[in-house]
Amino acid sequence: MASKSIKKRPNGKWRARYRDLAGKEHARHFERKVDGERWLDEVTAALVTGAYVDPKDKKLTVDQWCDLWIESYAKRESTVRQAKVHLAQIREEFGPLPLMAVDEMAVKRWMARLLREGVSQSYRFALHSRLSQVMRAAVRAKKLTTNPCSRETSPGAGKQRPYVCTDAQLWKLYEAAEEKYRPAILLGAFAGLRTAEACGLRAVDVDLDARTVTPTLQYPDKPLKTEGSVAAVPIPDVFVGELKRLLDGRTDGWVLLDDDGAQLGPWKVERHMRRIRKQVAGLSPEFRFHDLRHYYASMLIASGADVKVVQQRLRHSKATTTLNTYGHLWPDSDQSTRAAVERAMGPLINNAADPLRTVEESAEGPSSSEPS
Repeated sequence: MASKSIKKRPNGKWRARYRDLAGKEHARHFERKVDGERWLDEVTAALVTGAYVDPKDKKLTVDQWCDLWIESYAKRESTVRQAKVHLAQIREEFGPLPLMAVDEMAVKRWMARLLREGVSQSYRFALHSRLSQVMRAAVRAKKLTTNPCSRETSPGAGKQRPYVCTDAQLWKLYEAAEEKYRPAILLGAFAGLRTAEACGLRAVDVDLDARTVTPTLQYPDKPLKTEGSVAAVPIPDVFVGELKRLLDGRTDGWVLLDDDGAQLGPWKVERHMRRIRKQVAGLSPEFRFHDLRHYYASMLIASGADVKVVQQRLRHSKATTTLNTYGHLWPDSDQSTRAAVERAMGPLINNAADPLRTVEESAEGPSSSEPS
């Protein structure tokens, strides 16, 4: 327990002192003894409950804490880059303010302003999540007492309703694509690869004998986001033949190549996708390469694959991710339930409706064709 004391000074004021858990002394002067005692009681309660914040840290600004936080944010390069983009928005709104000044109402006002400015719900959710992450770290570091972000302040993530093109639209898209981009479309639509995974696919990741594609890197040569993403995806013979033609005997290097033989970049794939989607009637103007992955998922579901199979093929870390994204594509659960009950209940009801038949069958015993 931290020590504390209060004594009267020669000038008539009361000097209240305490030592925090690190042994550092803090003092304040008061006109009245009762005020000093009240302050010491508040400090003691904060120390006991773990809500204590060093007086110096109460002056720490959001800008200063963001600098400290990003310095210790040891993640992949692309993740850090995205975090810095979010922090720029947070700094613009709260930067000069002390951390302690950012309360729940301030966060709500920020979210409301972003909504009025037309910022999408998904991006508002991403910014709110980042602010919450930064503030949680401040609470753990004893720079802040509570996190001002909560379910009450969050705009909500919204439910993803993936766009799924038709078979005809897919092949129109394939025909409209330049030759060097066609393999990328196949890898997205029939192996479920993400853009960066397709561009990071190497010849050694394609096993033509085992008929599998195993993405292990994302563009340019970085590890995949999760270990679970490194999993073999089975492909049929027709796809094997296309990849064999594409590789043309190559056993090393990148699968997707630019005109100069260099690694094809994701931004080129996305830019080409934006150009050719205009040539396909009925295709969403928002269609992107990642929607090919949604096509792959819908194809598996339509073939009767269960959620675990779809999860494995999409290389999701959790089945809940698969269900949250594609749950609406599975057959109607109400009708499935009715069919299951019908199969079990039907024979019982039919026998109950004809009791004489049931008695006769019981008297006859097992039929000669059935084992006793």
